[in-house]
Amino acid sequence: MEPITNEKFAIYRDDCMNVISEMPDNSIDLSVYSPPFAGLYKYSSSENDFSNNSTKEGFLKQYEFLIEQMARVTKPGRINAVHCQDIVESVVTHELYDLPHEIIKLHRKYGFTYRNRITIWKEPLKVRMRTMVKSLMHKMIVEDSTQCFTAIPDYLLIFVKKGENEIPVTHEHGLKNYYGSTPILPNILQAFNNSHQTNFNEDELWKYLNKEFYDKSEPKSNKLSHYIWQRYASSVWDDIRIDNVLPFKDSKDHDDEKHVHPLQLDVIQRAIELYSNPEEIVFTPFMGVGSEVFAAVSMGRKGMGIELKESYYKQAIKNLNDIKSKVDEKNQETLF
Repeated sequence: MEPITNEKFAIYRDDCMNVISEMPDNSIDLSVYSPPFAGLYKYSSSENDFSNNSTKEGFLKQYEFLIEQMARVTKPGRINAVHCQDIVESVVTHELYDLPHEIIKLHRKYGFTYRNRITIWKEPLKVRMRTMVKSLMHKMIVEDSTQCFTAIPDYLLIFVKKGENEIPVTHEHGLKNYYGSTPILPNILQAFNNSHQTNFNEDELWKYLNKEFYDKSEPKSNKLSHYIWQRYASSVWDDIRIDNVLPFKDSKDHDDEKHVHPLQLDVIQRAIELYSNPEEIVFTPFMGVGSEVFAAVSMGRKGMGIELKESYYKQAIKNLNDIKSKVDEKNQETLF
């Protein structure tokens, strides 16, 4: 299909390797994406699809070609944020395959520095209801708790391409927007109330901080920015809204192996806020229904995405065509 390009985004319905090989060197400011998880899901019947490798070794070999190109198109000193998880190799033995470890090795091979691993917490009961995994069943505590294991989290791996970053990512007045469900923790609330002799609850404090500091020009005394960063700086993001995703149900095809959930907008938006400037290019080689491109455009960046599967691509077009109304709707929602 013909690509769709305008002043805000460019999207392609193609194999990502066909497109990225034509992209200029050092042209991308930030990449955020979730690769197919080494055959965990089957997204399509196309032999170009990364998820259709019959072995983990085959997947990694194909993925390595992409990482080599990602290193070429990423600007020096800039970031690739890769969303991934450990893979359950056997539902019988619950043996895990350390996919993040393999992703880290490949990025180091092609000139990236492994900078950070952020753990994205998942609510165990919701994971149990969605996956029906035996190891999360409460009855196993009674019968044999050696068969019980925690809910597998997601990870966001942060890689920096070696070299000097020519244009720093700046926040002149600090951070203004919080992407998640709980910006104010009990310890933050208690410390603020004690130091200011107030009796706010979480909602009241959040409203007060936005009223007093949202447009404050002095970042050193901007408590709103300080509290947001205190939450983002945690190695565990425990308030990612699992259902804060773009519409995707209509994109399901007959050759889908199972229902697949898009990457949450909270994760994408945090990465974009932290690691890119307005008007810079945010890229994803696995666009899906358009989440990374949507988030980039809604936050004043330029989005670029590639998607192999036609039904996902068509859903991405719908989501991006409707971006203004979706942004307005999100802005009207409260955090509490």
